[in-house]
Amino acid sequence: MVGRFWEWLRGKKALVDAFFAVPVLLVSLPALLGGHQAMAEPAYLALTAGLVAPLVLRRTFPRTVFAVVALISGVQCAAGALPVAANVAVLMGLYTVAAGCAFRWALAAVVVGELGAVMATLRYPSGRDDQRSTLLMLSAVVAGVWILGLHMRTRRAYLSSVEERAARLERERDAEVKMAMAAERARIARELHDVVAHNVSVIVVQADGASFAIDTDVGRARQALETISLTGRTALSEMRRLLGVLREDDDAKAYAPQPGVAQLDDLVEQVRSSGLPVTFEVAGSPPDMSEGRQLTVFRIVQEALTNTLKHGGPRVAATVQLRYACDAVEVLVHDDGRGAAAADDGRGHGLVGMRERAAVYGGDVRAAPCPGGGFEVVARIPTTEAM
Repeated sequence: MVGRFWEWLRGKKALVDAFFAVPVLLVSLPALLGGHQAMAEPAYLALTAGLVAPLVLRRTFPRTVFAVVALISGVQCAAGALPVAANVAVLMGLYTVAAGCAFRWALAAVVVGELGAVMATLRYPSGRDDQRSTLLMLSAVVAGVWILGLHMRTRRAYLSSVEERAARLERERDAEVKMAMAAERARIARELHDVVAHNVSVIVVQADGASFAIDTDVGRARQALETISLTGRTALSEMRRLLGVLREDDDAKAYAPQPGVAQLDDLVEQVRSSGLPVTFEVAGSPPDMSEGRQLTVFRIVQEALTNTLKHGGPRVAATVQLRYACDAVEVLVHDDGRGAAAADDGRGHGLVGMRERAAVYGGDVRAAPCPGGGFEVVARIPTTEAM
């Protein structure tokens, strides 16, 4: 409630300036009501009104208001009229120019104020020592008001820069959040590609086998259908888990953890059941690896075997080798299929996804046809962070 009031009041400059002009008017009233000895009441009233009334627009037109009150005070001094309480309007105008205008205008205003101090000292004679003291006092007041105005201008500029910086940081934070969301969606897209491509390839191979064997070998056809059913359920489960991260209201614990190197045996068995002979070899002791690195290894093997299923051709066999070193894990997936002769529809993103996954952890992937036939995927993933 208070914040709304200040926001509303901030836009009402004339109302606020009128509020600060009221005390000047109140101080001038006793002299008016009690009778002013050195000046007729109409003249005193006109002078007071001429000095106080412009203050209502003090912040709206700071230079104009200062020029008006300074001119009125200068005419008053030249005419020999005694100073009045409303002459403080000159100092208020000086402060406003120093606080709200460019420095050159603030400098011009302080020169005018100092000139007024000199005029007042010379116009109202007193002893030499008193004149010196009066000039020093008036100059100190003018300089103090001017410095206070400059300080307020600097403070307002600082607060404005802080607010601008906060707004910029907020915009940058929002942009980073959007970038993170886009990166997460890209990761999910790669995950979905790996899941769908692999499982659909297995389903297609099994369906082809079942269609050929349904009349001659019912048992084998039944086994192929069971594999299709199991593969389909696995694909749906992984897709639900991946798509679930896009649902803010869903409980993330309801989804299975990401696959890792421990699930490679299940992956190989699944591929074998689809009719692709796969030899799986492991060398070395598995070091402690983060879940992200394990997922990268799993997806590389999965994508390589999926490519073998899709492009290897008939009677193809594959070999998967996992070598654990002290600081990295090396993955080798080799098949004896068509290799360079395999058709490419140009719509696959598996090799790009493998390289991106490996690059995240400082690794690399090399995928190319082998001389004499076949295709080979070689990947190296560091198991520790680079220092």
